[in-house]
Amino acid sequence: MENGEQKGKEFSVEAADLEELPKVLDSSLSCIKWRLKTSARRRLEIDVLALCTGMRPVVMIDYGGKMPELQERLCALLEHSQKESAKFKHLRVMIIEDMIYLIHVRGLAEYIQSSLNSETLLLLVDLEQDPPKMITEAEKSPLGVQLLSIQKWFSNLFPLDQMNNGSSSCKSTENVESLVNNLTTSQSSQFIDLSSCMHDTQVTVPTLNGWLLGYPVVYAFGKEHIADAIYNLSTKPLHIFKILVCRNTACSKGSQMQELLSFTVPYDLSMGGSSEQWAKAYMAYMEVKWEKCKQAWRHLKMEVNECYPQAIAL
Repeated sequence: MENGEQKGKEFSVEAADLEELPKVLDSSLSCIKWRLKTSARRRLEIDVLALCTGMRPVVMIDYGGKMPELQERLCALLEHSQKESAKFKHLRVMIIEDMIYLIHVRGLAEYIQSSLNSETLLLLVDLEQDPPKMITEAEKSPLGVQLLSIQKWFSNLFPLDQMNNGSSSCKSTENVESLVNNLTTSQSSQFIDLSSCMHDTQVTVPTLNGWLLGYPVVYAFGKEHIADAIYNLSTKPLHIFKILVCRNTACSKGSQMQELLSFTVPYDLSMGGSSEQWAKAYMAYMEVKWEKCKQAWRHLKMEVNECYPQAIAL
């Protein structure tokens, strides 16, 4: 099978899958006795669907409890879910310092490659300066260069060419599983700890998060300038950019939209809102993803709201 065809198969979700995935999640949550609030359960369902349909390669889990219990529960959830459905087979729990994520292994490999090939948009907002400045060429910023080195480090751990190697989808799947097994720890076959990527670098977790989570605009500041960054961001009005989706299922109610992801940009650097050139480019990028999985998501749109200065923790 050709690489493009294989890529499509990895994220192929049929109508029946859309009903199956939430049921598998519910069943697994019950099996491991994880009682999530309704809002957290809904967020988990959207996040998993986003991963399985290729809309997002990485989601951050900042709901459902605290570490290390949250990590243990997520690993147990994936273990149960993978026994019930093959659609969960490429999902893993990833840890970077005190942050925890769910990733689609192949989706992350493709995203890393597109980042290194400059196929995905990435602008940096320098929060060390007041007012913050937009950096359009990340490779010309010292922090941007360090972020690039981290991206290359990730590409060595998730080599897309090795995942694509093989003349059949079965062989490709075996390659993915082999690579994942090499990354997982003895603690759990579902768990990958990549905290070492932050060593010997000035890149902070918020900057790494912005790239990993697929935001087009990422806050950049060194570890020695965290206080400056907090002040410079907390004293400025912001635009909140939200990508909203509507699930395409029989039980969907009208045009009910749900948040797929959101990020902020200082108001003075995004006065055009959704009309900003980078915002249009990012929406076009998301629409390409959406076109490949319209059977899962009925609508996709960007919403921009203003947020007044407030205390922000980075």
